This record gives sequence, C-alpha cells and structure tokens, in this order.
Amino acid sequence: MYKWRIDPWLLLTYLFSASLSLVVLTSIVPSHVYQQAIMFGIALVIFIYLSSQDNAVFKTFAPFAYLLSLLLLLITYFFGSSVRGSLRWIAIGSFQLQASEVVKPFLVLAFAFFLKQFPIKTFKNILINFLLFSLPTFLIFKQPDLGTALSVSMIWITQLFVSGLSYFMIGGGLVTCGFFLEYLPKILHDYQLKRIRTFIDPFSDPLGSGYNVIQSIIAVGSGGFWGRGLGHGTQSHLRFLPERHTDFVFASLAEELGIIGSFLVLACLAGLLYRLLDLATHTKSASSRLIYLGTFGYLAFQTFVNIGMNIGLTPVTGVTLPLISYGGSSILSIAISLGIASSCAKADQHTRLIEIK
Repeated sequence: MYKWRIDPWLLLTYLFSASLSLVVLTSIVPSHVYQQAIMFGIALVIFIYLSSQDNAVFKTFAPFAYLLSLLLLLITYFFGSSVRGSLRWIAIGSFQLQASEVVKPFLVLAFAFFLKQFPIKTFKNILINFLLFSLPTFLIFKQPDLGTALSVSMIWITQLFVSGLSYFMIGGGLVTCGFFLEYLPKILHDYQLKRIRTFIDPFSDPLGSGYNVIQSIIAVGSGGFWGRGLGHGTQSHLRFLPERHTDFVFASLAEELGIIGSFLVLACLAGLLYRLLDLATHTKSASSRLIYLGTFGYLAFQTFVNIGMNIGLTPVTGVTLPLISYGGSSILSIAISLGIASSCAKADQHTRLIEIK
C-alpha cells in the first residue's frame, strides 16, 4: 500500500484541471477532445507510476536527465519539423513531440543536482551552474522559443534563489540584466520585439501585432459573470480569437463560462501551486525542496504569463496555460513533474512517520 501512495492534492488538482480543459475544448474544438483525453489518460498513468518510485532514483538519474535534455534538443535541430518558422517538434508517428516542453522536468532534476554538487558559495561554482543552465536554455531560445526559454529560466532562478545566493550576487545579477537590456533589440527577433511594443500599446496596430491581444480582451470582457454559455462564445467560434485552444484558451473559457469558470481555473492552479509550496516548506530534504520549487517556478510563471497576456497585462510569448491548454507534450511534461514531486512527498511522509515512532 505504501508503495503506491500518491499525493492526494496533486492528484486532485490534476484531475480537476484536466476536466476543465476537456470541457472547454469540447465546446471550442471538439475535433481535438479525443486526442487531449487520450494524452491526459497516458499522462495520468505516468504520474501514478512515477509517484510509486523511490525518489532517490530520480536524484540519481539527474545528471543523465541533463544529457538526455541536450540530446532531445539537438535532435530537434537535425530531425525536427518546422512550423511557422519555429523548429520545435519531433514527429513520432502522428504525434508531434515538443522537446523543449518534455525537458522541463528533466532540467528541474538536473539543475537541483548541480546546485547540490556545486554549492553557490564561490564565484567558480556560480559560473559552473550558470554555464550548465545556459546551454539548454540557449538551444531552446534559438528554435526560436522565447516563452519556453523563459520558463526554463524560472526553474533555475527559483532554485538558485533558495540555494542561498547572497543579496550581493542578486543585486549584481539585476544590474547585469539591466545593462544587457540595451542590446535586447539585437538579441530578439522582429516579431518578438513587436510583441513587446504591442504589450505597451496594443491599439497602435489593431489589425496587425495588436490583433491577438485586443480580441482576447474582448472575449474575456464579454463573458461577464456567468458567461455566454458553452458553445455560444462568439470570439472563439467565429474565429476572431487566434490560437483559441492553446495560447488563448483562458480567453475562450472566460467568454463561455464567465468569472465563475475563470475562478475555477484559478482555484485549480492556485491549489496546485500552493501544494508545491507547502511541500517545499515542510520537507527536510534540500534536494526535494529544490525539486518542488523548480516545478513551482515554471508552473507559476506559465500561469501568470498566460493569464496575463489573455487580459493584456503581459506580452504575448506563446506560453501555454498548464493543464488547460491543448497540447500533449505539455501535459506529459507536467505529469512527469508532478509524479516526481509526489514521489518526494511520499518519502517526506515516510520520514515523518519514522520520527513519530
């Protein structure tokens, strides 16, 4: 019985979020529901299986996870398929695997391992950790995939912060980032710069770069308190709202289910994030804490940025809403992350039981 123990809060938030996703997809893109349901089912099996494993296995696997992440990202460059100018997907039969999504839980493990192996007490160790972080992040950024690169950055930054980085180093890092802002136009692509300008003033180009944000804001606002009802959303069903089932799924849901539906989404994801923070607060294992907070970092970032861009508070970066947006790779990635976190939680619970005795 102990072997198959699963953290109930992580499981419940997963199931509720999956249910909401299937409900909204049934309304806006019914042709995609079957594949999404299949992926949720496969991911659930992976979640349960990983939860049953000894968390020591994952911590031992961490350096190999890093190498596997680099391998998957490199394979994308040689064998990946290009969609809209981005080289992000590897075709496996009829399934398109997005390597940059799948490597997130692997990098959570890897960054945690390296921070333990090279404690950030010296400049040399900080540099080693930075180089290990930069390599996969650069490969993702060059696909190009700024949103996922930022998500991976949040994994490392969150783990770095709780590893005891001094305030002096934090201040130095912020100053350095501020210095490089001057060179941002040379680093980013033209369409990425347009998204930043659109964020500042979306109505400066309402039929061009500002179109997505304006339509999303209209969809969210038209939902009101109760929503228009499933199947009655005009922005999504009349195709005014682009990427209505991926990047802007929150706007589609808010239009049809209103504030009530939006609150349910926020409650599910807030419950998931709170549970990860709660586990990180009460664990006595430094490695487990880094795993919890690395997972929290990227899920919180994606939640904030996706909902923010749906209501015009953050730039459009192509970041999906965890467990709600359509996408098999994202679902698999989150299921792996939660399975590992649940395994760590099982070990923490077992430790507390031993102490009570």
